[in-house]
Amino acid sequence: MTASLTKPRDIVPELARAMPDLRGRLIAHQKMADLTWFRVGGPAQALFSPADEKDLAYFLAQLPAEVPVTVVGVGSNLLVRDGGIEGVVIRLGRGFNDIAIEGNHLRAGAAVPDVRVAQAAAQAGLAGLSFYRGVPGAVGGALRMNAGAYGRETKDVLVEARAVDRKGNKRVLSNADFGFAYRHSKAPADLVFTQALFHGDPGDPAAIAAEMDKITEAREQTQPIKSRTGGSTFKNPPGQKAWQLIEAAGCRGLTVGDAQVSELHCNFLINRGHASAADIEALGEEVRRRVKENSGVALEWEIVRIGAARDS
Repeated sequence: MTASLTKPRDIVPELARAMPDLRGRLIAHQKMADLTWFRVGGPAQALFSPADEKDLAYFLAQLPAEVPVTVVGVGSNLLVRDGGIEGVVIRLGRGFNDIAIEGNHLRAGAAVPDVRVAQAAAQAGLAGLSFYRGVPGAVGGALRMNAGAYGRETKDVLVEARAVDRKGNKRVLSNADFGFAYRHSKAPADLVFTQALFHGDPGDPAAIAAEMDKITEAREQTQPIKSRTGGSTFKNPPGQKAWQLIEAAGCRGLTVGDAQVSELHCNFLINRGHASAADIEALGEEVRRRVKENSGVALEWEIVRIGAARDS
């Protein structure tokens, strides 16, 4: 039986006392279901939203080493289990939401949604960043997972990124420092990314906007973007498409509780309204089992699953 964190100890008062100069918001027992696209998940023991990079560094430098830290973004590619998350969840907000054009470069805070990166680049006549229109997340997650769509990935456009480590030290990482691979980076797990610098190429704003319109149309026609979902559930195996393997295994429309494999795109799981995180994860594991049995391929989760399961 896995321990439940449904009613975790309130650590916010002691953290606040230990950090008198803190300017960000500390919230106890934040419902993670309110912050994820699946709309499921138990509470965070504490949620911290730093005011800016300096505030984040101060918080991490003062935070006791034994307190676990989890970083979340806009909650798109995330499944928080029903028992909640121990320790502190860091979620960047308004202080990390700026975009600046610097010649052929675009600088964006880690909380900026990927779609805004694409839109700002288009308005500035910077080509090469339109693929972010099809990425349902924010810059911080794109850095961590080498997010991509429609033939391009973060590794193709990133120049460098700023971050703060677990001890509160500020770091700058080059593209090479990330060791990017498909939906993966080798950046140290303790880093909290704060901003990124991307490279674009001079282009015609109208042509870039047209490219983005095509991406938008393709997403609307092929993906359940208006449903409670977490985006692509499984990574594409080398040389294969996850959705085709799922389709061949007869999983389109499969349900567990109120969780369902999307009828529109079967590499998407959806919450039809009353699913638990356990339902969604169990459905994903059943899909993996059936695909393995049918094709011999072991699908890997692309959606990040965190937190504790609820006591049964």
